[in-house]
Amino acid sequence: MGNGQTAGRRPGPTQTRAMVLAAARQLFSDLGYDRTTIRGIAREAGVDPALVHHFFGRKEDVFLKALEIPFQPADLIARVVGAGPRNSLAERLLRVFLGLWEDPGSRLRMQALIRSATTSQQGADLLRQFLTATVLSRIADAVGVPRLRITLVGSHLVGIAIVRYVLGVEPLASASQEEIVELVAPTIQRYLDP
Repeated sequence: MGNGQTAGRRPGPTQTRAMVLAAARQLFSDLGYDRTTIRGIAREAGVDPALVHHFFGRKEDVFLKALEIPFQPADLIARVVGAGPRNSLAERLLRVFLGLWEDPGSRLRMQALIRSATTSQQGADLLRQFLTATVLSRIADAVGVPRLRITLVGSHLVGIAIVRYVLGVEPLASASQEEIVELVAPTIQRYLDP
């Protein structure tokens, strides 16, 4: 820290901790898990690497904390499953899913998770666990859909996320949410129908 900054703690540990988490989210989103380092996070946050270790421990602990989702899965599932008839379940699911990705508070976290899933086993394990245990299996149980079908729903959603929000492939990247819902909902609905 040769530019006049001092190493170590800054005043206001809550603010500093939040800055470290913001830096971690940005780097995990930009670089994925494998290429992000504690030193890089510290540099981005303007703190000493020892402070990152003090707050969070190891890199995987920083990763887990940085990826805490900003919504409750149970609320999400209630919005999808309980908000209307079964024949429009896919539309509701897509609207909630796309809405989460459009929200800046959750987008960085989800981009980090997707990028990390493609570059590290830990990232892949986290994404698999989140999708299967936290979201998809709960929806499957709530509407009585076999696991293979709900997994195919997940594959469509993750595919859209990667192509639209991570890779930015046109014309999907700039398509309206309504266009996506109109085109994709019938396919997903087939998986969700009895």
